[in-house]
Amino acid sequence: MTAKSAVAHGSPTDTPHPGRTGPAWLLLAVACAGQFMVILDSSIVNVALPSLDRDLGFSPAGLAWVVNGYLLAFAGFLLLGGRAADLFGHRRTLTAGLVLFSASSLAGGLATVPAVLVAARVAQGMGAALLAPATLAVINTGFAAGRERARAFGAWSAAGGVGGTAGAVAGGALTTGLSWRWVFLINVPIGAVLVAAALAALPRARTGRREPLDLAGAVTGTAGLAALVYGVMHGTDHGWTSAPVIGPAVAGLLLLGAFVLVEARFAERPMMPLRLLRVRGVAAGNGMLLLFGGIAIAMWYFTSLFLQDVLGYGAFRAGLGQTPAAVTFVLVARWAAGLLPRLGVRPLILAGSACFLAGFGWLSQAGAGSAYLTGILGPTLLIAAGIGLTFPTLMAATTAGVPEDDAGAIGGLAQTASQVGGSIGLAVLTTAGAYDRVFLMAAGLALAIALSSPLLPHRRRG
Repeated sequence: MTAKSAVAHGSPTDTPHPGRTGPAWLLLAVACAGQFMVILDSSIVNVALPSLDRDLGFSPAGLAWVVNGYLLAFAGFLLLGGRAADLFGHRRTLTAGLVLFSASSLAGGLATVPAVLVAARVAQGMGAALLAPATLAVINTGFAAGRERARAFGAWSAAGGVGGTAGAVAGGALTTGLSWRWVFLINVPIGAVLVAAALAALPRARTGRREPLDLAGAVTGTAGLAALVYGVMHGTDHGWTSAPVIGPAVAGLLLLGAFVLVEARFAERPMMPLRLLRVRGVAAGNGMLLLFGGIAIAMWYFTSLFLQDVLGYGAFRAGLGQTPAAVTFVLVARWAAGLLPRLGVRPLILAGSACFLAGFGWLSQAGAGSAYLTGILGPTLLIAAGIGLTFPTLMAATTAGVPEDDAGAIGGLAQTASQVGGSIGLAVLTTAGAYDRVFLMAAGLALAIALSSPLLPHRRRG
């Protein structure tokens, strides 16, 4: 889809490259489709929740874990998935992620009791945590630094953005036209096709590299992230000072402290080499991706809720209402990818932040009497343009200048930052109590990104 058209405009060419064995468009299509599936499945289930609840008989608390189980496993295992890609090869890790993701989708689609569906969603999240950093790693190693890689990043970023927006539309269409089960089952044939394409497009892992997995780092890092995100998830329902929030959050922070100690002092082959944080773009870029996660939540999640709660749209219509913004994001991300090698990262980050400030400021004025065209469409197009300018630029800046052997680890770290930022952003923004405050808080995050932009290197060739 987007991947092939990006190639046609002079992005990744079919010039032989050591990071791929098949044509460039096929490698890019695999990476984009994998990212699309990962992000799509974080939102597509939302529309199907009432139907599967009626069929399977969830408790109110249990139903939430159809969503939270996926997100928690995804966030918790991203660092491990990224390092696995470096140790065992991008081809092997990506295909393993696809197989696990597809198999658990099949189990979810065939589930007859709530526990099986929740377990399938957790397994889906683990598969996504293997798949997502591997897709980023193959972009970073399969395309030459400069214009070719920048355009590949643009297409990859756009695929994820479209996946997030398409969730409500696709979920509504499948649930209404077929059954909620097809929200899961549709992944099975798609996954099979992608496995075959990945085997054709990606080279086999180099032989001779058999480094041991950092088990202590894997346990402390994965458990720490999962516990922190678990605690944050309960902030809205139980209050920030309650035991269900404080207990897991403190445990998560302690485990992450232990993870840093293990990586710095004890691990022979660290899961997350701390030396990478000495790369200026890595440290600054990941901090900005944390902030960006909250902006993305404010745009796609809270705007969808505004359309439904305030303007009275159904979920399917709300998804359609966000489609122009998704298209804008795709177009701007491709355009920004072409500008990145010439302009460097800072001008694009500042331009994106300006779009955020204007768009969220405008959106904060919307109310029950607002017209879609003037109250919603205009500001969301501005915000989507900001995402298109900012997200692929941050991802490219954060992963550039990193040794190829660490491409998976840095990809996992970058996506962990964005995912954890989104989880914390969702919990914090939900406490705002009103949509206008949510959108103004998002504008504040945009201002923080703009003020942080001098920390990034002015130009990146990677």
